[in-house]
Amino acid sequence: MTLEARLAAIAAAGQTITYGDLARELGLRVADLTARLEQLMEEDARAGKPLRAAVLRQRLSPGQLPAPGFFEKAAALGYQVSDGEAFAKDQRRRLYRSG
Repeated sequence: MTLEARLAAIAAAGQTITYGDLARELGLRVADLTARLEQLMEEDARAGKPLRAAVLRQRLSPGQLPAPGFFEKAAALGYQVSDGEAFAKDQRRRLYRSG
Protein backbone atom coordinates (compact mmCIF):
# COMPACT_ATOMS: atom_id res chain seq x y z
CA MET A 1 0.00 0.00 0.00
CA THR A 2 1.27 3.46 -0.81
CA LEU A 3 1.63 6.23 1.75
CA GLU A 4 -1.11 8.20 0.04
CA ALA A 5 -3.51 5.25 0.04
CA ARG A 6 -2.83 4.48 3.70
CA LEU A 7 -3.38 8.10 4.73
CA ALA A 8 -6.64 8.14 2.78
CA ALA A 9 -7.79 4.95 4.54
CA ILE A 10 -6.92 6.39 7.97
CA ALA A 11 -8.82 9.59 7.18
CA ALA A 12 -11.81 7.68 5.80
CA ALA A 13 -11.96 5.72 9.06
CA GLY A 14 -11.76 8.94 11.11
CA GLN A 15 -8.63 7.71 12.87
CA THR A 16 -5.06 8.73 13.61
CA ILE A 17 -1.84 6.70 13.65
CA THR A 18 1.57 7.13 15.22
CA TYR A 19 4.60 7.88 13.08
CA GLY A 20 6.29 4.68 14.21
CA ASP A 21 3.29 2.48 13.46
CA LEU A 22 2.85 3.94 9.99
CA ALA A 23 6.57 3.68 9.24
CA ARG A 24 6.54 -0.01 10.25
CA GLU A 25 3.42 -0.72 8.19
CA LEU A 26 5.01 0.81 5.10
CA GLY A 27 8.51 -0.55 5.71
CA LEU A 28 10.04 2.92 6.01
CA ARG A 29 12.42 4.55 8.42
CA VAL A 30 10.71 7.33 10.39
CA ALA A 31 13.07 9.90 8.86
CA ASP A 32 12.06 8.80 5.36
CA LEU A 33 8.40 8.84 6.33
CA THR A 34 8.59 12.38 7.69
CA ALA A 35 10.39 13.58 4.55
CA ARG A 36 7.62 12.12 2.40
CA LEU A 37 4.96 13.61 4.67
CA GLU A 38 6.52 17.05 4.23
CA GLN A 39 6.37 16.61 0.45
CA LEU A 40 2.69 15.69 0.72
CA MET A 41 2.07 18.75 2.89
CA GLU A 42 3.55 20.93 0.13
CA GLU A 43 1.32 19.24 -2.46
CA ASP A 44 -1.76 19.59 -0.26
CA ALA A 45 -1.05 23.26 0.42
CA ARG A 46 -0.61 24.01 -3.30
CA ALA A 47 -3.88 22.23 -4.07
CA GLY A 48 -5.78 23.98 -1.24
CA LYS A 49 -6.57 20.64 0.37
CA PRO A 50 -6.40 19.66 4.05
CA LEU A 51 -3.00 18.41 5.15
CA ARG A 52 -3.06 14.62 5.02
CA ALA A 53 -0.16 14.48 7.49
CA ALA A 54 -2.56 15.73 10.18
CA VAL A 55 -3.71 12.14 10.78
CA LEU A 56 -0.30 11.36 12.30
CA ARG A 57 0.23 11.66 16.04
CA GLN A 58 3.10 11.45 18.46
CA ARG A 59 3.02 8.25 20.49
CA LEU A 60 3.07 9.99 23.87
CA SER A 61 1.13 13.14 23.02
CA PRO A 62 -1.72 13.52 25.53
CA GLY A 63 -3.76 15.40 22.92
CA GLN A 64 -2.81 12.97 20.14
CA LEU A 65 -1.16 15.82 18.26
CA PRO A 66 1.24 15.54 15.36
CA ALA A 67 4.95 16.05 16.00
CA PRO A 68 6.38 19.58 16.24
CA GLY A 69 7.80 19.23 12.73
CA PHE A 70 4.25 19.08 11.35
CA PHE A 71 3.46 22.47 12.83
CA GLU A 72 6.82 23.93 11.76
CA LYS A 73 6.23 22.82 8.16
CA ALA A 74 2.64 24.06 8.21
CA ALA A 75 3.82 27.47 9.45
CA ALA A 76 6.48 27.56 6.73
CA LEU A 77 3.69 26.90 4.21
CA GLY A 78 1.78 29.93 5.52
CA TYR A 79 -0.72 28.31 7.86
CA GLN A 80 -1.62 29.94 11.18
CA VAL A 81 -0.61 27.37 13.77
CA SER A 82 -0.40 29.39 16.98
CA ASP A 83 -3.09 27.12 18.45
CA GLY A 84 -1.66 23.79 17.35
CA GLU A 85 -4.43 21.69 18.82
CA ALA A 86 -7.16 23.68 17.05
CA PHE A 87 -5.20 23.62 13.80
CA ALA A 88 -4.72 19.84 13.92
CA LYS A 89 -8.38 19.27 14.83
CA ASP A 90 -9.53 21.47 11.95
CA GLN A 91 -7.30 19.69 9.45
CA ARG A 92 -8.51 16.30 10.68
CA ARG A 93 -12.15 17.39 10.58
CA ARG A 94 -11.71 18.44 6.96
CA LEU A 95 -9.95 15.19 6.09
CA TYR A 96 -12.52 13.00 7.82
CA ARG A 97 -15.35 14.81 6.06
CA SER A 98 -13.70 14.55 2.64
CA GLY A 99 -12.57 10.92 3.16
